[in-house]
Amino acid sequence: MCSANNSNDERQSGISRRDFMKFVGVGAVGVSLTGTSIAGGNPQPPEKILEAADSVKIRLHINGREHAVLVEPRWTLLYVLRESLEMSGTKEGCGRGECGACTVLIDNQPRYACMTLAVEAEGRHITTLEGLMQGEELGPVQTAFLEEDAFQCGYCSPGQIMAVEGLLRHKPDPSLEEIRTGVSGNLCRCGAYKHIFHAAQKAAQLKRS
Repeated sequence: MCSANNSNDERQSGISRRDFMKFVGVGAVGVSLTGTSIAGGNPQPPEKILEAADSVKIRLHINGREHAVLVEPRWTLLYVLRESLEMSGTKEGCGRGECGACTVLIDNQPRYACMTLAVEAEGRHITTLEGLMQGEELGPVQTAFLEEDAFQCGYCSPGQIMAVEGLLRHKPDPSLEEIRTGVSGNLCRCGAYKHIFHAAQKAAQLKRS
């Protein structure tokens, strides 16, 4: 009985409940798209968009050299190394500080370059994979990784090498447990951890010799 009365009312008013709900839904979508507040009737301010004028000039000390670069404040150190300075030894893996492929040393401490803003690194001493080379020769850690077959796909290797380098700069003769801890922030999808541990031990020997 109630349903019949509602139908009669809808016909008399010229609009059905279904049409009304469609109308309300379209209105809600329109509000969300225009950013208009229903309560206040005022448009919400858009998120700030970085313009070219927002770029800042910074100086980065990388591998013993100073580089003057123009960056946006939101750019990561990883992005600047690869895209602005063309230092491709530092790899991008997850982009969110989980895999360690982008590890570099900042003041001799291993850091994820993907989680470090370039502006944060200004005035700090940055070492990348390229900085471990001795001219055209591999450095001790790189040599140890090669001799101990600590590669498979090799994508994580730059980050693993930098983690080991950072460990050995603070602990020249680490125990196996200290090595495990030192590279625990770096993932190897191929599971070559045993070879990586052996490479770290070999690198410690090469650095002492």
